[in-house]
Amino acid sequence: MSDYVKFLRDTSPYINAHRGKTFVLALTGEAIAHGNFTNIVHDIALLHSLGIKLVLVHGARPQIEERLAHCAIAPRFDQNTRITDSATMACVKDAVGSARITIEAKLSTGAVNSPMHGARIRVFGGNLITAKPLGVRDGVDFHHTGEVRRIDQKAIQKQMDDGALVLLSPIGYSPTGEAFNLNFEDIATQASVSLGAEKLIMFSADNGICDADGNLIKMLSLNEVPKYLTMQGSNLALQRDLMACYQACENGVLRSHIISYADNGALLTELFTREGSGTLILKNGKEVIRQATIDDVGGLLELIEPLEQKGVLVKRSRELLETEITRFTVMQHAEGTLVGCAALYPFSDGTSAELACVATHPDFQNRGFATRLLAQIEINASQKGLKQLFVLTTHASDWFREKGFAESSLDDLPTERKSLYNFQRKSRIFCKNLP
Repeated sequence: MSDYVKFLRDTSPYINAHRGKTFVLALTGEAIAHGNFTNIVHDIALLHSLGIKLVLVHGARPQIEERLAHCAIAPRFDQNTRITDSATMACVKDAVGSARITIEAKLSTGAVNSPMHGARIRVFGGNLITAKPLGVRDGVDFHHTGEVRRIDQKAIQKQMDDGALVLLSPIGYSPTGEAFNLNFEDIATQASVSLGAEKLIMFSADNGICDADGNLIKMLSLNEVPKYLTMQGSNLALQRDLMACYQACENGVLRSHIISYADNGALLTELFTREGSGTLILKNGKEVIRQATIDDVGGLLELIEPLEQKGVLVKRSRELLETEITRFTVMQHAEGTLVGCAALYPFSDGTSAELACVATHPDFQNRGFATRLLAQIEINASQKGLKQLFVLTTHASDWFREKGFAESSLDDLPTERKSLYNFQRKSRIFCKNLP
């Protein structure tokens, strides 16, 4: 019971932050066909009940392929874009309509003892996307393949304000009455931008973006995305997801996410826990967070010396910084300036560590940089198996309290750190438990 109570209390800040915000959720056709889709719908219903405004965009690629195979029509592509002739368009309409009905049916569930009981979600859709033909490109006629011309932002916003969930299918309509097959990732991107969405969330076959060693990257800044786009190779689906997130953030969306549609609870974990479940792409992430190197010593000294002179930080010599450089995580501005830093010193017990030397450049304060650095440090600490973070501070007690640290005592410090406590500084001690 205590774990359940703690979980509810821990999610409260996220619930308050998300209430009233607009999220665009993009589901592939594969996600709709997956066994976990029912759980995803339950989680979507929960978001709706918490006062989050939702636009659900869906794809239908595997469903289209199935219809084409049934009709003995060979699929045709050029540069990974489907060529939609009249026969193919008939299959597209059939597949998209079927996928849409599946989604609406799931969202309409309300059986007793079901997570959907009492949800009463109204689903709104229709001719909300104005499209135009892709036309003839490099001698290839794409026929009924189109691209988004306009999203009916006012109609969507009105329906969300009235409490409805808006469902957008990958078919758009022209002023001349034609229907066009659209890229659902493009719809998701343009809808999130047009609506000024707080988040775009892409459901992927992958957990998110991984580094060269296969480790999941929890957070990406915008200027890091091009590098990882080229690393996706033949994984076109993940490449499209990442490009959609990148374009959304480039055009005003604050945060984009890539999460797994196969992982039960991935949506809730990503939105309501600190560690998340997938990869977060940040609009305001043109500053790179990375491990410090020996070349950063000069920049670190410039960053922390003013705070040392004020007595905010304990003085560190160049020699000490060079020795301890691997303990530091830094935030680097696009122009190369170090704008923030923090250090992590694990204790010998293997379960706890000290957070130290948290600093932000005076020209870049009040932009959330310290919060982002702390989030990255906590991720690094959790990946090392650490369960507790201690911090000693003379000036920032309120800030650490806001970030979930609780006041502690000298007796709670590990013996090795207790023996080094400086009684002249009279630093206050705070502790935070990690998941």
